[in-house]
Amino acid sequence: MENNKLKRLGDFELPDFFNYPPFFTLQPVRATSEMQMRVWKELILDYCRSQRIYIISLDQDFPLFCNPAIERSLSREAKEAFLSALVTEGRAEWMDRDHTRCLILWRRIQDWADYILNFVKENGSEFVSTVEEIRSGVETRETELAGIDPGVLLRAVKLLEQKGKAVVFKGNSTDDEGIKFSV
Repeated sequence: MENNKLKRLGDFELPDFFNYPPFFTLQPVRATSEMQMRVWKELILDYCRSQRIYIISLDQDFPLFCNPAIERSLSREAKEAFLSALVTEGRAEWMDRDHTRCLILWRRIQDWADYILNFVKENGSEFVSTVEEIRSGVETRETELAGIDPGVLLRAVKLLEQKGKAVVFKGNSTDDEGIKFSV
Protein backbone atom coordinates (compact mmCIF):
# COMPACT_ATOMS: atom_id res chain seq x y z
CA MET A 1 0.00 0.00 0.00
CA GLU A 2 1.29 3.45 -0.86
CA ASN A 3 1.92 5.79 2.07
CA ASN A 4 -0.07 8.64 0.54
CA LYS A 5 -3.31 6.65 0.34
CA LEU A 6 -5.99 6.71 2.99
CA LYS A 7 -8.10 3.56 2.63
CA ARG A 8 -10.31 3.61 5.74
CA LEU A 9 -11.84 5.86 8.35
CA GLY A 10 -12.25 3.45 11.24
CA ASP A 11 -14.38 0.62 9.86
CA PHE A 12 -15.53 2.64 6.82
CA GLU A 13 -13.85 1.89 3.49
CA LEU A 14 -13.09 5.03 1.50
CA PRO A 15 -13.55 5.24 -2.28
CA ASP A 16 -10.50 5.68 -4.50
CA PHE A 17 -11.38 9.30 -5.34
CA PHE A 18 -10.78 10.23 -1.70
CA ASN A 19 -7.06 10.11 -2.46
CA TYR A 20 -7.29 12.26 -5.58
CA PRO A 21 -6.39 15.86 -4.59
CA PRO A 22 -8.62 17.67 -7.16
CA PHE A 23 -11.74 16.21 -5.56
CA PHE A 24 -11.03 18.35 -2.48
CA THR A 25 -11.37 21.51 -4.61
CA LEU A 26 -14.61 22.59 -6.28
CA GLN A 27 -14.18 21.85 -9.97
CA PRO A 28 -14.97 24.57 -12.53
CA VAL A 29 -15.69 22.29 -15.52
CA ARG A 30 -19.38 21.38 -15.49
CA ALA A 31 -19.07 17.66 -16.26
CA THR A 32 -16.33 17.19 -13.67
CA SER A 33 -18.22 19.31 -11.16
CA GLU A 34 -21.37 17.21 -11.60
CA MET A 35 -19.42 13.98 -11.11
CA GLN A 36 -17.65 15.46 -8.07
CA MET A 37 -20.99 16.52 -6.58
CA ARG A 38 -22.51 13.08 -7.14
CA VAL A 39 -19.64 11.13 -5.56
CA TRP A 40 -19.39 13.45 -2.57
CA LYS A 41 -23.15 13.24 -1.92
CA GLU A 42 -22.99 9.43 -2.04
CA LEU A 43 -19.92 9.40 0.20
CA ILE A 44 -21.51 11.68 2.81
CA LEU A 45 -24.72 9.61 2.92
CA ASP A 46 -22.87 6.27 3.04
CA TYR A 47 -20.48 7.44 5.75
CA CYS A 48 -23.21 8.99 7.89
CA ARG A 49 -25.34 5.87 7.60
CA SER A 50 -22.47 3.53 8.49
CA GLN A 51 -21.43 5.67 11.46
CA ARG A 52 -25.00 6.60 12.50
CA ILE A 53 -24.30 10.31 12.10
CA TYR A 54 -27.30 12.59 11.77
CA ILE A 55 -25.79 16.06 12.17
CA ILE A 56 -22.77 17.58 10.49
CA SER A 57 -21.51 20.85 11.91
CA LEU A 58 -19.34 22.94 9.62
CA ASP A 59 -17.78 24.55 12.68
CA GLN A 60 -16.33 21.23 13.85
CA ASP A 61 -13.91 18.81 12.24
CA PHE A 62 -15.64 16.12 10.24
CA PRO A 63 -13.43 13.18 9.22
CA LEU A 64 -14.65 13.01 5.62
CA PHE A 65 -13.79 16.59 4.88
CA CYS A 66 -10.04 16.20 5.13
CA ASN A 67 -7.45 13.71 4.01
CA PRO A 68 -4.20 14.11 5.95
CA ALA A 69 -2.46 11.49 3.77
CA ILE A 70 -2.60 13.87 0.77
CA GLU A 71 -2.74 17.04 2.88
CA ARG A 72 -6.09 18.14 1.47
CA SER A 73 -9.24 19.52 3.07
CA LEU A 74 -12.49 20.80 1.68
CA SER A 75 -13.05 24.53 1.87
CA ARG A 76 -16.09 25.77 3.75
CA GLU A 77 -17.56 26.70 0.36
CA ALA A 78 -17.13 23.12 -0.89
CA LYS A 79 -18.59 21.60 2.28
CA GLU A 80 -21.59 23.89 2.04
CA ALA A 81 -21.99 23.16 -1.68
CA PHE A 82 -22.05 19.38 -1.16
CA LEU A 83 -24.43 19.61 1.80
CA SER A 84 -26.66 22.09 -0.06
CA ALA A 85 -26.88 19.62 -2.94
CA LEU A 86 -28.13 17.01 -0.46
CA VAL A 87 -30.65 19.54 0.87
CA THR A 88 -31.90 20.18 -2.66
CA GLU A 89 -32.51 16.43 -3.09
CA GLY A 90 -34.35 16.15 0.24
CA ARG A 91 -31.51 14.11 1.76
CA ALA A 92 -30.51 16.79 4.26
CA GLU A 93 -31.84 19.94 5.91
CA TRP A 94 -30.06 23.02 7.15
CA MET A 95 -30.74 23.43 10.85
CA ASP A 96 -29.91 27.13 10.95
CA ARG A 97 -29.91 30.19 8.71
CA ASP A 98 -26.13 30.44 8.63
CA HIS A 99 -25.77 26.93 7.23
CA THR A 100 -23.47 25.78 10.00
CA ARG A 101 -25.40 22.64 11.03
CA CYS A 102 -26.96 20.15 8.66
CA LEU A 103 -29.30 17.26 9.45
CA ILE A 104 -28.36 14.32 7.23
CA LEU A 105 -31.27 12.15 6.12
CA TRP A 106 -29.54 9.00 4.93
CA ARG A 107 -33.11 7.74 4.88
CA ARG A 108 -35.77 10.24 3.86
CA ILE A 109 -38.54 10.81 6.44
CA GLN A 110 -40.97 8.74 4.34
CA ASP A 111 -38.38 5.94 4.19
CA TRP A 112 -37.96 6.08 7.99
CA ALA A 113 -41.74 5.87 8.36
CA ASP A 114 -41.80 2.79 6.10
CA TYR A 115 -38.89 1.25 8.02
CA ILE A 116 -40.67 1.82 11.35
CA LEU A 117 -43.90 0.35 9.98
CA ASN A 118 -42.05 -2.77 8.75
CA PHE A 119 -40.36 -3.08 12.16
CA VAL A 120 -43.76 -2.89 13.88
CA LYS A 121 -45.23 -5.50 11.52
CA GLU A 122 -42.35 -7.87 12.31
CA ASN A 123 -42.83 -7.35 16.06
CA GLY A 124 -46.62 -7.66 16.27
CA SER A 125 -49.54 -5.71 14.92
CA GLU A 126 -50.05 -3.78 18.18
CA PHE A 127 -46.85 -2.19 19.40
CA VAL A 128 -46.67 0.48 22.12
CA SER A 129 -43.41 2.21 22.93
CA THR A 130 -41.79 5.46 23.93
CA VAL A 131 -39.41 7.48 21.80
CA GLU A 132 -36.54 6.52 24.09
CA GLU A 133 -37.42 2.80 23.92
CA ILE A 134 -37.36 2.96 20.14
CA ARG A 135 -33.99 4.73 20.17
CA SER A 136 -32.29 2.51 22.75
CA GLY A 137 -34.53 -0.45 23.56
CA VAL A 138 -33.68 -4.12 23.39
CA GLU A 139 -36.03 -4.68 20.44
CA THR A 140 -34.33 -2.07 18.27
CA ARG A 141 -30.73 -2.64 19.36
CA GLU A 142 -29.67 -4.43 16.15
CA THR A 143 -31.72 -2.25 13.80
CA GLU A 144 -31.20 1.11 12.15
CA LEU A 145 -33.60 2.56 14.72
CA ALA A 146 -30.91 2.21 17.40
CA GLY A 147 -29.75 5.72 18.23
CA ILE A 148 -31.99 7.39 15.67
CA ASP A 149 -32.13 11.16 15.97
CA PRO A 150 -35.24 11.93 18.07
CA GLY A 151 -36.38 14.68 15.72
CA VAL A 152 -36.15 12.37 12.72
CA LEU A 153 -38.00 9.64 14.61
CA LEU A 154 -40.81 11.98 15.67
CA ARG A 155 -41.22 13.34 12.15
CA ALA A 156 -41.51 9.79 10.79
CA VAL A 157 -44.00 8.89 13.52
CA LYS A 158 -46.04 12.06 12.79
CA LEU A 159 -46.18 10.95 9.16
CA LEU A 160 -47.46 7.55 10.30
CA GLU A 161 -49.95 9.31 12.57
CA GLN A 162 -51.29 11.28 9.59
CA LYS A 163 -51.80 7.97 7.78
CA GLY A 164 -53.63 6.43 10.75
CA LYS A 165 -50.80 3.97 11.50
CA ALA A 166 -49.69 5.51 14.81
CA VAL A 167 -50.99 7.60 17.70
CA VAL A 168 -48.67 9.77 19.79
CA PHE A 169 -49.44 10.28 23.47
CA LYS A 170 -47.80 13.31 25.05
CA GLY A 171 -45.34 12.70 27.87
CA ASN A 172 -43.40 14.98 30.19
CA SER A 173 -40.62 15.22 27.60
CA THR A 174 -39.99 14.16 24.02
CA ASP A 175 -38.18 11.01 25.20
CA ASP A 176 -41.16 9.67 27.11
CA GLU A 177 -43.85 10.41 24.55
CA GLY A 178 -45.83 7.23 24.01
CA ILE A 179 -46.46 5.87 20.57
CA LYS A 180 -49.05 3.25 19.75
CA PHE A 181 -48.65 1.69 16.34
CA SER A 182 -51.32 -0.25 14.50
CA VAL A 183 -50.93 -2.00 11.22
